[in-house]
Amino acid sequence: MIGCLLIHGFTGGPYEVEPLADYLEERTDWDIVVPTLPGHGKNLELKGIKHIEWLEHAENELKTLLDRCDQVYVIGFSMGGLIASYLSVKYNVEKLVLLSAAAYYVNFKQLVKDIGNLIKEGLEGNILENELYNRYKYKVTKTPILSTYEFRKVVRIVRPLLTKIDIPTFIAQGENDGIVPPKSAKYIYETISSEEKNLFYSSKAKHLICHSEDKHELFGEIYHFLQNE
Repeated sequence: MIGCLLIHGFTGGPYEVEPLADYLEERTDWDIVVPTLPGHGKNLELKGIKHIEWLEHAENELKTLLDRCDQVYVIGFSMGGLIASYLSVKYNVEKLVLLSAAAYYVNFKQLVKDIGNLIKEGLEGNILENELYNRYKYKVTKTPILSTYEFRKVVRIVRPLLTKIDIPTFIAQGENDGIVPPKSAKYIYETISSEEKNLFYSSKAKHLICHSEDKHELFGEIYHFLQNE
């Protein structure tokens, strides 16, 4: 049996990768697992949560999958991409998929553009209908400053390990990502040691790449990558 572990990002939850999980579930008989990292999910409770708890939780989920599956693929989004990278170095993972992986973070140019759009919509009276505004307003108010340092610890731990990734790897990035700049995907692609590696850019996607307008093109590429022997 094939197992597939999908890991969401910092301050997010399974909803960030669920469209891809659903896509794979409809087309395969794989054992697909989408855990919620400690402190994350619909109601953020990050106060007091340490980065090691995120790593250990994902690690335990992977070990459980490895125990019951012949092969395991790991897919990670944003911070989850870094955690997925970490796991691929420590364990016998067959293939790795990195979505908007946060080797770098905060694309200020795009973020300023997004904020400008929010201000414009606010002046037009439409700001409460804007998904980006509502999502990030909630995250900003519910994310302790110390939690962002814990996130940065994950980055510091994982970036030096990227050179050790030598398994088939698919890297995807939205060109309009306001959180993780496109150079992050390029950096990962050039840094990992994998002989088989793919780099995919979505011209329409922002940070939540699994929810982009062209997500089915991305999902098709990922499905082909994972199915290809």
